[in-house]
Amino acid sequence: MGLEPAQLTDLLHDSLQGRGPALLPLDPDLPRPRLEAVLEAMRPASLRTPEATTSLAGAHGTGEDVALTIATSGSTGAPKGVELSSPALLASTRASLRRIGADSGDRWLCVLPHAHISGLLVLIRALAAGTDPLVQPFETESAMRTAERHRPHVSLVPTQLHRLVAAGADLSRFGTILVGGAAAHEGLLDAARAAGGRVVTTYGMSETCGGCVYDGEPLQDVRVRLDPDGRILLGGPVLFAGYRLAPETTAEHLVHSSGTRWLRTGDLGRFDGDGRLVVRGRADDVVNTGGHKVVAGEVAALLAGMDSVAEAAVVGRPDPEWGERVTAVVVPADPASPPGLEEVRARVGAHLPRYAAPRELEIRSRLPLLTSGKIDLLALRRGAAERD
Repeated sequence: MGLEPAQLTDLLHDSLQGRGPALLPLDPDLPRPRLEAVLEAMRPASLRTPEATTSLAGAHGTGEDVALTIATSGSTGAPKGVELSSPALLASTRASLRRIGADSGDRWLCVLPHAHISGLLVLIRALAAGTDPLVQPFETESAMRTAERHRPHVSLVPTQLHRLVAAGADLSRFGTILVGGAAAHEGLLDAARAAGGRVVTTYGMSETCGGCVYDGEPLQDVRVRLDPDGRILLGGPVLFAGYRLAPETTAEHLVHSSGTRWLRTGDLGRFDGDGRLVVRGRADDVVNTGGHKVVAGEVAALLAGMDSVAEAAVVGRPDPEWGERVTAVVVPADPASPPGLEEVRARVGAHLPRYAAPRELEIRSRLPLLTSGKIDLLALRRGAAERD
């Protein structure tokens, strides 16, 4: 915890080569109760900080090839440990570098948390390129100064990309901009490309060693299909080994069919006319309103494409009449001229059934984020109590 990037990179290198222990990177800013919950669930052998390494009681080993365990579950709920093998991480890294045409000696800028797979992958890609990662907190001016000096590849979440575009940054100074962690609306992607960015959208999760589908097309040896309910299934060498100390949970999410292991994701998808995967949204983010099911991600994507909207999220909130009401939470492009509820409803109603149109509109100056950079949907469901 709290290690310098060079120390963490050295540990990653040894772990990937089988010369060091499996790692469980943790956010140094975790509240004490959350840290204790993670350690209790993951049962690591020791805790390393810049000051010391402390042996822990009740340790449990990992599989022979496991190099990383990623603690997931957002900000609430019981922690889950995603165990990733060295072969899976290296397969992901090589396929990613091959897809974007990254060369040996290329630099990588890391502005994402090291406790999450997205930030760790940037460090691993730099290792594969034989270069030291450029690690810094995200801030538009410093990111662009680094880009001007090194022309690095970079991984961003949509909010970070939005801030660069809003600042008028010359995105041609980056190599490739990988955008993932959440859906990025087409308006943002168009604006980033118009600003010179070579932008590639990524879809994946900790269980797939991060992004494994780029611009709707799977990376080398990755397989994608949909189950009868439209849920996305992913297969290939990038899949995780299992959930740490949780065989029943592993069996629930890793299924076998025709000799292939498949991860049953929590996302709904479809294939477009060119055979590219389109992620509709989270299966657990479906809003049940008046007996109808609304995919919140589809509604949010429509709202984010409005000229009057900078960012948007959609959640279901309890409603005595409808069960749940579709609620849009919007950051306006111009705070002095935010969109109105009828404007929002008309936008959605022109593309989706009218029951999908929001019945509530909340205007905010920003959307709450988790440490991973994803929107904190739980906070938005709580409503007014969580407003800034």
